Parts: sequence; C-alpha cells; structure tokens
Amino acid sequence: MINISEVIETNKMIEKENLDVRTITLGISLLDCIDSDLGRLNEKIYNKITTAAKDLVATGSAIEKEFGIPIVNKRISVTPIAIVGGAACRTPDDFVAIAKTLDKARKDVGVNFLGGYSALVSKGMTRADELLLRSIPRALAATELVCSSVNLGSTKTGINMDAVRIMGDIIKETAELTKENDSIGCSKLVVFCNAPDDNPFMAGAFHGVTEADLIINVGVSGPGVVKTALENVRGENFEVLCETIKKTAFKVTRVGQLVAQEASKRLGIPFGIVDLSLAPTPAIGDSVADILCEIGLEHAGAPGTTAALALLNDQVKKGGVMASSYVGGLSGAFIPVSEDQGMIDAVNAGALTLEKLEAMTCVCSVGLDMIAIPGDTKATTISGIIADELAIGMVNQKTTAVRVIPVVGKTVGDNAEFGGLLGHAPIMPVNGFSCDAFVNRGGRIPAPIHSFKN
Repeated sequence: MINISEVIETNKMIEKENLDVRTITLGISLLDCIDSDLGRLNEKIYNKITTAAKDLVATGSAIEKEFGIPIVNKRISVTPIAIVGGAACRTPDDFVAIAKTLDKARKDVGVNFLGGYSALVSKGMTRADELLLRSIPRALAATELVCSSVNLGSTKTGINMDAVRIMGDIIKETAELTKENDSIGCSKLVVFCNAPDDNPFMAGAFHGVTEADLIINVGVSGPGVVKTALENVRGENFEVLCETIKKTAFKVTRVGQLVAQEASKRLGIPFGIVDLSLAPTPAIGDSVADILCEIGLEHAGAPGTTAALALLNDQVKKGGVMASSYVGGLSGAFIPVSEDQGMIDAVNAGALTLEKLEAMTCVCSVGLDMIAIPGDTKATTISGIIADELAIGMVNQKTTAVRVIPVVGKTVGDNAEFGGLLGHAPIMPVNGFSCDAFVNRGGRIPAPIHSFKN
C-alpha cells in the first residue's frame, strides 16, 4: 500500500529538486472506429477521444492539488493511425484529414500532446502504411501537437531498409515544411526499433493493439532528485553510489505509482504501467548529464561516460521494479540533447559528439534524441544514422530510436530554438561520407541469430 507518509517524504524532492510526474497518458483504442467512409471515420475518432478523455485534464489537476505533486503533462495515445485509417484512406491527404481530427480532439479536451500518428512497418509495409508515411510531413505541418512515430525494425523481424530509406526523405520534407520554426515538425517525429506498446512519452507514444480499450500509463521523472542524492555520497565507492541511485529511484517510482492508481480510480480506467525514465528538461538542475558529472565526469562525453550511464540506467530500473509491479514503457535514462542543459553544455564544450551519443545509446533507455543537425544533411545520411541506431536495438534486444532535426538554413555553430519542454540545441556536425549505395540497396536486414527463441 502507498500512504501519505511517502508523499510527505517526497516534498523536499518536489519543492527543491525538480521532481515531477512528467505525464499521465490515456491510451485509447480506436479499433472500434474503423470505417470505410472517411467522414464517418473522422466523426467516430473525434467522438471516441472527446468522450474517453473528457475528464483527464481535470482529474490530473485535482490530483496535483490534493497531493502537491506536479503533473507536467496530460497526454493521449491512440491506436496506430495506419491501422485505423487503412479501410478509408486512399491518398496521403486522407490521412492528413485524420491528423487534423486528432489535433482538434486533443485541443478540445485540453491535453498537451497526442501520439499515435504511427505505422508499424518493421517487416513490411501495407499500402496504408506507405500512405501514412508519405503523409507525415504535411500532417505535422498542419497540426500543432500531434506526434508521429514509425517502428522500422525489431529483434524478431530485422530492419525494414525500404522504410528506413523512405524515412530519410520524410524527415527532410518535414524539416522543409516547418522551416519557419527551426524545422520543429521533426521534433514531433521519432523512428523506432522494438517500439513498446505502452510508452507514455512523446513523440513515441502509441496505443498498442494488444492493450485494453482504455488504459492509464504514467511517466515519472526526477534527474534533479538523483543528482542531489549523489551529492551526499561524493567520493564513496561504487557500491554506495549504486545503492543511493537505487533507493532514490524507488522513491520516485512510488510517487508515479500513487498518481497512476489515483488517476485510474477516479477515471474508472485500468492502470497500465509506470515508466520510470529519468526524463530531463531544459531547467537548470534537471539534467541527466549533470548526474553523469556528479558520478565523476568533467562533461558528458568524457571517457567513462558509457559506463556511468550504464550504471545509472541499471540502478534506476532495479529501484523502480521494487516500487511497482507494473513497470513498462521505456524506463531508464533519456539522453536528449535539446531537452537537457548539461548535454547542451557538453556539446558546446566539444566533449560530446554524435558518435559518442550513439555509443551511449547502447546502454540507455532510448536513442539519438532531439539532436539538431545541419539543414543540408542528405536524406540518405539521415537514413544511415537511423539504420545504425536501429541495428543497436535489434542486436541488443532493446528499444532504440532516432529523433533528429535537420534545421533548414542552419549549420554547425548555429543554434535551434524549439521552446518549452523541447528546449534549444546547438547544430551538431554529421559525418559527411556517403552511405548512398548502402541505403539504396532495398529490402530487409535479417533478424539476428539470437532472435530465434521458439
């Protein structure tokens, strides 16, 4: 049982160390909305979302007020739209019309983001999947806070290199259509390997087809809390360091569990998972990079960074699974550049490169996240970056992702401004050698040998 004494114990964390519940995400199945008529489909989608989520924001605000726990975002994830729109959509414009419906429903219920403008194409693409992929740039340009994700590979199926090649072009087109705002459309688009069905974080959230009709998933945060705890054990050995991270993660996860249970009870919707990822913000003191420095690095990116991040990620998970029976989503340490002031400082100091970030993704929670690159980066180069990151996920049986932003009109030395939780980012250099012949081969990279479990 979770009691109020545990909440009191976290007051200091909330008031002084940036502890928050990053999101309550309501997962909504749209499978029962499927219709061959586009008009009826849009009407059903709007009605389902606005009915199911009508009390989400008010409930989250009431829990915030009652328990004194900041809940930064209230969000919605829906069934991948490539599946939902397959029977009705004949052109990319048809899918864009659904995106606009999603954005209107999101706005009318007052949530911060809606995820699920998605396709799952790890092995192959249906006609609807490809239409949705082709529609993504216009959909993200025409909507405000709809998020898109595409799963391009998995340990079981390998990597769909045809889709990887297409996504390089899609990311470039999205950047061009939103160039007036530093190509911000790309900040709402992420590509995955081994995408989880129950991730509450954007831009990758979607409501998996194995989920219940409605579900509540909660994402907690707290890099500042972990950093403060480590300040008290400076100079101690690794055993003390690990115990401190583990115990702190336990407390943070209990806060998320409390909020999840309360939201579930008040909304009458089943509780799904707590995602205990350390998700940084641009706020000073709310940084995963700062934790790495507290562990003993001059800057994130210094020798030892990958080991320190592996240690952090593992101890966060060990503490979290003791605090909740239902830990899921991504769960670990996020390393976005634009959303983490410590990462930005490391890039500006010359300590952190794209290649080092890729190495770090072998042991962290997600992948290359919120990284601004020169606007003239070739589409095939972006596809090559995606393929590299997906290969790490496929071989290591973990989730990896890429959210890169080729900022049109900017180059290395410039800065991109996204605002809010998305922050700002220095433009990072990209390896300019060609991978065109590799990306353009077509077909599929097979699943690794250890995928055969049956």
